[in-house]
Amino acid sequence: MLTSRLVLENVYVGSADIDAAGDRGWLLGHFKPDDDVRHSDRVEVKWGVHPRGDERAQWVVGEKRTALLMLISGRFRVELPGRSVLLAKQGDYVVWGQGVDHSWYAEEESVVLTVRWPSVPGYAVPHPGLE
Repeated sequence: MLTSRLVLENVYVGSADIDAAGDRGWLLGHFKPDDDVRHSDRVEVKWGVHPRGDERAQWVVGEKRTALLMLISGRFRVELPGRSVLLAKQGDYVVWGQGVDHSWYAEEESVVLTVRWPSVPGYAVPHPGLE
């Protein structure tokens, strides 16, 4: 079977564990190079691997995206205004919309898959030593 060059250049095959380690967990979104098939202004995908006790350094405020966070393994808590959501079984998930502030905490070593849309800059928390 013949394949076009364009198709081959628009395919990426990877490993979430390996690829996520190089970009704070992010596999797809606006932050990837423009010529990378994983570049998107419409959606972001993150493979989050969190040790027990890991937590977001600060709440996300002024949220302009919609998000889905799904538990792959572990025990993970998502904090929302006036509500705490515990994801305890594989496949548990929570969705929140634009304007909903949030934070999170890994109660156990956890792996979570996050999908957010659209993909917009301005939400990364600076990590000490990475500036």
